[in-house]
Formats: sequence, C-alpha cells, structure tokens
Amino acid sequence: MSCTVFIIEDETDINDLLARIFRSAGFETVQAFSGTEARLLMERRTPDLIFLDLMLPGLTGEALLREIREKKRWDVPVLVLSAKSGLTDKVTLLRMGADDYITKPFEPEEVLARAEAALRRSGRTAGTEKTLRFKELELDAQARSVTAGGRELSLTAHEYELLYLLMRTPGKVYSRESLYEQVWQGGYYGENNTVNVHVSNLRRKIREAGVEEEYIRTVYGIGFKLC
Repeated sequence: MSCTVFIIEDETDINDLLARIFRSAGFETVQAFSGTEARLLMERRTPDLIFLDLMLPGLTGEALLREIREKKRWDVPVLVLSAKSGLTDKVTLLRMGADDYITKPFEPEEVLARAEAALRRSGRTAGTEKTLRFKELELDAQARSVTAGGRELSLTAHEYELLYLLMRTPGKVYSRESLYEQVWQGGYYGENNTVNVHVSNLRRKIREAGVEEEYIRTVYGIGFKLC
C-alpha cells in the first residue's frame, strides 16, 4: 500500500496540483482546505506525510503544526509550504517542528524529492491503514474488496475507486469534476454523466446488499458526499 500524503492548502488550484503530483508518483492523497478540516481528518486517520500551508482560514498552519508536534501519535514528517521566503520565517518553522520548508512557487520535481527525503528520514515506506470503515461499509484496500452489511459487493474498478475516495474522507463534499479527475484521471467537461451513473450504481449495489440507509448523498449544485 502506498504512502498517504495529507495536503492542507486553502487555495484549491494549488491543493489540486499537489494532489496530481503525488498521485502521478504513486502516493495516496487526502486533501484538506482548512486547519480545522485537517485536524478532524487526522483524528480518523494518521498520514505518512503532511504538506502544510501556513495561511489557512480558521486554525492557522502554525497552530496546527504545534498541535501535531504535541501529540505523539501524530509523529509524522511535516513539510511547510509558504509564500514567505525569509530566512527568519524558515528558521522559526523548523524550530517549531517542521521537517522541511518549500517556498511558493515550486517545481513538481522539488516537491517529490523533498517528500521522498522526508519519508526516508522517518523510516516510512508505506501507509499504515489497510481497512476503511463507515457504518455498515468495510473496505479492504489490500484485497480491493468492499462489504456492505457483511455482504461482499461486486464492484467495477471505477466504482471501487470512487467509493474508496469517498470513504477516506466521510462528510467531505466532492464536486463531480473533482471525482472525475481523481478517479478517471482525465479532464471533466461539464456534460459528462459518468460520475452520476457510477454513483447510482453504487447506491443500488449497497441497497441490494440489504443496507437501506443511503450513504452517498447528493449535494445539489456541487456533487456528492458520504454521510
């Protein structure tokens, strides 16, 4: 199982760019757009590496970094991403517990090289979480199998990837564009009905397994979430 990178960045374009960089290199990614959201996600799952922006809404990057370093179970490498390039800023963050500091704008090669170096220093070679659970759903990432109410679901590759993405971050709203780009690894052009069809199939298969509650909810005008 690949290493999991948490990307905590409020600028959507940069967050998505980092996610594409890491996914293309074989990493798993979890995206958060505020410090508070990231903290909630980390309560559910500990990543192997964190990319942390400083200028976050609500809980700032500095405050989140302090919390991460105060909790021993969150002993993971943290790479700070910031537009601040001054030596004093870098030294301050490193002394607070950051493992490295990357200045915007950045090159993809530098991001990957620094991430890999941080993982090597920490002795991490793979993610630790092999099973995801949500209510009556259980997903075994190694076996690529899913059960609902104890019954195994017969899923296509894209249905599995779609459900896996939703189960990693329950409650997070994903746009159809984001789901399509992350699952199908291609551009979304607005009129594509692929995501809707696959969500409909997932709902049907979960229902046919005997689970009456609808887990995948439509957020009108935006997309879907698991809740």
